[in-house]
Amino acid sequence: MKTLSLPGHDITIGEGHPLTVMAGMNVLESRDLAMRICEHLKTVCERLDLPYVFKASFDKANRSSIKSYRGPGLDEGLRILSDVKEAFGVPVVTDYHTPDQAAPVAEVAEVIQVPAFLCRQTDLVVAGAEAVMASGGWLHVKKAQFLAPWDCKNIITKIGEVTGEARNPTILCERGSSFGYNNLVVDMLGIPAMKELGVPVTIDATHAVQLPGADPRTSGGSTGGRREGVAIIAQSAIAAGADGVFLEFHEDPDKALCDGPSCLDLAGAEALLSKLKAIHSIAAG
Repeated sequence: MKTLSLPGHDITIGEGHPLTVMAGMNVLESRDLAMRICEHLKTVCERLDLPYVFKASFDKANRSSIKSYRGPGLDEGLRILSDVKEAFGVPVVTDYHTPDQAAPVAEVAEVIQVPAFLCRQTDLVVAGAEAVMASGGWLHVKKAQFLAPWDCKNIITKIGEVTGEARNPTILCERGSSFGYNNLVVDMLGIPAMKELGVPVTIDATHAVQLPGADPRTSGGSTGGRREGVAIIAQSAIAAGADGVFLEFHEDPDKALCDGPSCLDLAGAEALLSKLKAIHSIAAG
């Protein structure tokens, strides 16, 4: 399986390398909050000697309700992410939603992310591949809730046709599969199945515990979640061979403006990441 190194940063993801941590907040709520969350997580990862990429979205386009908070938008969001990078010297990962967003997002974010529901949109995937070819970054592709792990081969092939197979910058991300109504499950056999496609694989343990459209606080007007399951999913996926973990935190998860029921308390980050590092070390043999 190939490994990927991030230019300008001492980070390599894949077999034989430390667990990569992509973590931060679901959506940008304020510059100050982003700064505090990044500072805390960077400090924790430095203590644990884990490579760290700060995560936050500038827009959450896939919302249950038109009234749901979406974020500051492209321009202000990229300004905040640039400030975070400058202040802490960390790479960032954020998602894009339309082909025209790919290039400006890749100018700021070293890792640009294809949302799960959009991973079969050829124009979007191709635009992302072209953008990271220019920037030298990574393309983090969330596996759709309706795709089998081996179906991701077609996504990798699309990207490789743009970048060339030797340069292919794809990382696949498991985030659960639809299981009946308002529920997701993670098939841990999917982790090694995706790794057999020859690319690094991460686990988005935060979104894997979502209960889509099933938040009782809003009578189905937003997505629910099972916060207590995040650690279980993360630990299990890393034991199954995941090369990286994707997590979202908040200082007060119940007051988070998006996906609060799936969000973890920032105060518990070090304990969880320490355990995940230990499991990764054992799984790596």
